[in-house]
Amino acid sequence: MSYDYDVFVIGAGSGGIATARRAAEYGAKVGIAEYGRLGGTCVNRGCVPKKLMVYASHFPSHFDAATGYGWSPVESQLDWLKMITAVNDEVTRLNGIYQRMLDNSKVEVYRGRAALVDAHTVAIGDQKVTADKILVAVGGKPVKPANIPGIEHAITSDDIFNLKEQPKHLVVLGGGYIGIEFACILKGLGSEVTLIIRADKILRGFDDDIRTEIQDAMQKHGIRVLNNMTDLAIAKSDTGLQITVKQADNAEETILADAVSLAATGRIPNLEGLGLENTAVEVDGGAISVNEYSQTAEPNIYSVGDCTDRINLTPVAINEGRAFADTHFGGKSRTMSYDNVPTAIFTTPEAATVGLTEAEAQEQYGEDKIKVFRSRFRPMYYTLPNHDVKTLMKLVVNTDTDQVLGAHMVGDHAGEIIQGVAIAVKIGATKAQFDATVGIHPSSAEEFVTMR
Repeated sequence: MSYDYDVFVIGAGSGGIATARRAAEYGAKVGIAEYGRLGGTCVNRGCVPKKLMVYASHFPSHFDAATGYGWSPVESQLDWLKMITAVNDEVTRLNGIYQRMLDNSKVEVYRGRAALVDAHTVAIGDQKVTADKILVAVGGKPVKPANIPGIEHAITSDDIFNLKEQPKHLVVLGGGYIGIEFACILKGLGSEVTLIIRADKILRGFDDDIRTEIQDAMQKHGIRVLNNMTDLAIAKSDTGLQITVKQADNAEETILADAVSLAATGRIPNLEGLGLENTAVEVDGGAISVNEYSQTAEPNIYSVGDCTDRINLTPVAINEGRAFADTHFGGKSRTMSYDNVPTAIFTTPEAATVGLTEAEAQEQYGEDKIKVFRSRFRPMYYTLPNHDVKTLMKLVVNTDTDQVLGAHMVGDHAGEIIQGVAIAVKIGATKAQFDATVGIHPSSAEEFVTMR
């Protein structure tokens, strides 16, 4: 049977665009549909604008540190509207770049919401196209918990980039990385920030030392953390939003936020209206079920990225999509490896990690087979300003094989440093090989090869 396309991609986020361009490079005829802005969550509502705001939030500490190096004090005020406009202008510029990349790759772009009609047919509005293979890469969307009274008054993480005025007091709900990143950003920009979490500590699933180090630092920087929350209610008043919190000890408190409460309580696959019911595609726990080749239960339909809820990171979606294209159009069959995927948390202080946490390593190999190396110190940059800022570095090692199973860091440039360390962890480097590597002095990074 003849089809309009060799592969049709639903969703032009990071994973979808990577798939489309790679398949087109191999000579495949490719179409792609997107109803929003090109680039998906990462470019428009996530990684890119968030990181730009992270940079903006660091300048006050830089101004303060400068006086320790002999610079005169700086008095500067944030122009929120100028900052947020510049951030959104950069997003618009990137949208144009993605359009040009798709055009140059001869990928046909359909602007509209796509839905599956059957296993080989996609409808975009009134138009229908057919494809030999279909790849679903629709990403995720923020979710507001329905069991919180007044949650309709809260905004999501997507909405923060559209605020015309800076919140004077921001209440952040949720201790995942999105919530704590925005808590740190807004605090750095000068807002009062309260973080409300259900657990004792932030960042469930991360190494405990990272969780403790970041939470302690956030509190030291003036972010108020209310943990062990059992009940929450939001009400609108003439003076803003009233957030009533009850904690595990039954203590109750009402907090007044001037305008908004940021709901950062998670994301779910964006499957609504996709027409999956018209196919044999299976959904498990709200996410599209796929095998190691990103293939669904419908043999010619595949899916990558956050809508499969495997590891929800932009580089993972990109690699999954390229693996699909390499396998089906490039003659290079391969799968995505989910072992030792590095990740960063752009809080203040920044954190990054790769491999197993200490708890995971102990569970997998036994406590008596794991040795942990830690180092906590004040980086040289903070000595002259006399800032009480610490960096934490940690290696988790298997004593039987000497293999480094995990590397974790909290401190300046953690993401940049762990990216290089991740190569060593990925190839199974030993602690002896770390020790045999000459450090770059003076640097914080050298601590990873000098820890004893």
